[in-house]
Amino acid sequence: MRHPRLGPRLRRVVVYTHRWCGITLGALFVCWFVSGVVLMYAGMPRLAPAKRLARRPALNFDAARLTPKTASQHVRGPVDGLELSMVGGRPVYRFKNRSSVTAIYADSGEPVGPMTPTLAMVEARTFASEAAMTMRYDGRVQAPDQWTLELTRQLPLHRVALEDAADTRVYVSEATGDIVLETTASSRRWAYPGAILHWIYLTPIRRHGAAWAQFIIWTSVSGTLMTLVGLLWGLWRLSPRAIYRLRRVRSHSPYARWMWWHHYAGLVFGLATVTWIFSGLLSMDPWDWHPSTTPTADQRRAFAGRTFSLDTLAVGDLQRALNGLGAPHEALIILFRGQRWLATDRGTVPLETGAAALPLDEQTVTSLAGSAISGAHVTDVTRLTDYDAYYYDRQRELPLPVFRIRYDDAVRTWLYVDAARGTVLRREERLTRLNRWLYHGLHSFDFPFLYYRRPLWDITVIVLSAGGLGLALAAVAPAWQRLRRHLRHLTRSGDASSRRARRPAGR
Repeated sequence: MRHPRLGPRLRRVVVYTHRWCGITLGALFVCWFVSGVVLMYAGMPRLAPAKRLARRPALNFDAARLTPKTASQHVRGPVDGLELSMVGGRPVYRFKNRSSVTAIYADSGEPVGPMTPTLAMVEARTFASEAAMTMRYDGRVQAPDQWTLELTRQLPLHRVALEDAADTRVYVSEATGDIVLETTASSRRWAYPGAILHWIYLTPIRRHGAAWAQFIIWTSVSGTLMTLVGLLWGLWRLSPRAIYRLRRVRSHSPYARWMWWHHYAGLVFGLATVTWIFSGLLSMDPWDWHPSTTPTADQRRAFAGRTFSLDTLAVGDLQRALNGLGAPHEALIILFRGQRWLATDRGTVPLETGAAALPLDEQTVTSLAGSAISGAHVTDVTRLTDYDAYYYDRQRELPLPVFRIRYDDAVRTWLYVDAARGTVLRREERLTRLNRWLYHGLHSFDFPFLYYRRPLWDITVIVLSAGGLGLALAAVAPAWQRLRRHLRHLTRSGDASSRRARRPAGR
């Protein structure tokens, strides 16, 4: 039986599309596979929430004199949230809205920012008291550097070098006095072969956000098509009956040397490569194909009971609540059932008399959930003491327990509500759940049966990455050889043309 044949034109299109896309993108694929393995263990430098909280000074609002309402006169726009903090040993209100955070001293009403380098050093010494004698001011960051590309809204920042064994640098917000980032020599060093290489996160490129996003999207689209075409072509060219003859030996593949390895690596690892490139494309949320997982204002208001307000919020109430909790390190004013609560790392207490009880129970959740989505009915309420397939976190930084509420609306909404604070944390819909599997599932292999079983997850991802790397290298090597032949041919043609042009007329 003869091997089936494609039409000559279609065959040329398939072959040349795959070949030249591979020549163009092969080196990038090598970088993605190598950096993906590094990224499993080392991401971009950050300040872990647990460390940030542990290093914060204990709240002491005994010196506070102004009510939040009075202090908020310096804030532009409506206030959506209020946090209590300390800066330089003084009590501070941090007023939040959608676009900014404004810090005001609670004892004087003066804005905290712009902080001077001297005050930034004071905050750095509070954060890292063990390095208080060695640290030095390292500069004011006005334009994003390599480590603050995701913090552009918080610029300018003060950078302080601790001069410790780890070569630590911390970044202090000029506007609020917050320590927003910590880097070490190790985290900076591993970020380059990991997150920076994988995300093409070089500062000169990433500063142009829109152009960077389009580059990643269209590169991923091209890579997905290239790998899919290559996989299908490899399957079509495979001969189960070994009809090919290479050096008088029957073969299942028509290719030799590097392309033989590329053919079989594609057959074994091609599907994983296709799904990785495609899921990498989805990480950019191209063309806004799925909604956000942020709860809507109506969904939050169903449990809050009303919009956020600073009216009648007294300093004495805040002082009594804080002192009763034993000096917590952070505190937020939250709303639940129309009443204000002080939520801290030591517990949640009401700021008004007659407040409904927290933490939540299933009966209360069910009674409040019905008004979160107009025209929808609650089909299920489940209390989760561990993460499920959609609300999860490997670092286990997301709060537990939570209530998961399911609705029968057109998009099959699920809401996740913090049992301790009564706040809506996350919204899932049909398309966001699909994106969870197509992006996170295919890209990170965070399937429940595998994700928490280490080192099984590590071995699986590393083996597939090594196969993808071999597949890419087996394409890059002959591609480089082909380019060198083309260059030599062009050079020789150019030299011959030059000699003919210099040849005297009549000879």
